[in-house]
Amino acid sequence: MNLIADIGNTFVKLAVFDAGQMAEVCLDDHTLSRLPGLCAKYPLEAAIISAVTDIGKEVLQPLTDGQIPVLWLDHLTPLPVANLYETPETLGMDRLAAVVGAWQQCPGRDLLVIDAGTAITYDFLDASGRYHGGNIAPGLRMRLQALHDYTGRLPLVSEAGDLPLLGRNTETAIRAGVKRGIEYEIRGYIASLKDKYPELFIFLTGGDEFSFDTNLKSIIFADRFLVLKGLNRILDYNK
Repeated sequence: MNLIADIGNTFVKLAVFDAGQMAEVCLDDHTLSRLPGLCAKYPLEAAIISAVTDIGKEVLQPLTDGQIPVLWLDHLTPLPVANLYETPETLGMDRLAAVVGAWQQCPGRDLLVIDAGTAITYDFLDASGRYHGGNIAPGLRMRLQALHDYTGRLPLVSEAGDLPLLGRNTETAIRAGVKRGIEYEIRGYIASLKDKYPELFIFLTGGDEFSFDTNLKSIIFADRFLVLKGLNRILDYNK
C-alpha cells in the first residue's frame, strides 16, 4: 500500500492507495496531524511526498518509525512521461503529477490539464507522452482579493452568490467579472489548442469549481484527485 502526500500552499492532501485504487483520502494541515493515524491503520509499503512549500522532515516521523521508504518528488525523479520543460527545477511538482495522472487514464491522447486552486495552471501533454509546459494564472480567490487590495473602493466579494451575465451592482459586477472571466479564459485555451490538436482531451482538477454551460461541460472530464493519482503512478514507476 502507498501513502501519498500532496503538500500545497493552503492545505495538505493525504491518500492511501491499494493496488492502484484509492482506499482513503483526507485533508490535513502542514503539521500532518493525520499521518500517525494512517500509518497505524494501513500496512504501508512506500510513500511519496510532493511539496510546493518547505516542510520539516520531522513531521514525517511516523513514516521513519515504521521504516517506510519515502520518495521526495523533484525534477530529477524518473517519470513515465517525457518532461520538455526548459527549467524543470522550477516546475511545480503538482503540475507534473497532474499530467501523469491524466496520462495514466488517457494514454496516447493529446491532453490539457487545468488545475484550479490558489493559482490556475494550464498544462499540455501530447499524444506521445511529452510534457511541453503550460501557463500559470491567478486563481479565483486571488483575483477577488486583488481587486480589493489594489483599488481604493472595491469591496472584497464572496465567490458565492448571484452570478448574472452582466453585473447589476458592484458586488455582482466583481463576482461575474472574475468567475466569467475565468470561464472565458478556459474557453480560449481550449479553442486555441483544439485548432492544433483537434482530438484534445481536457481534464479539470483542483479545489475550485466553476459553472460552465452545457457545451463546455461536455468536453471536460473533472477529476478532483488527479494529482494524487499521478503521484501514486510516479511512486509505482519508481519502485
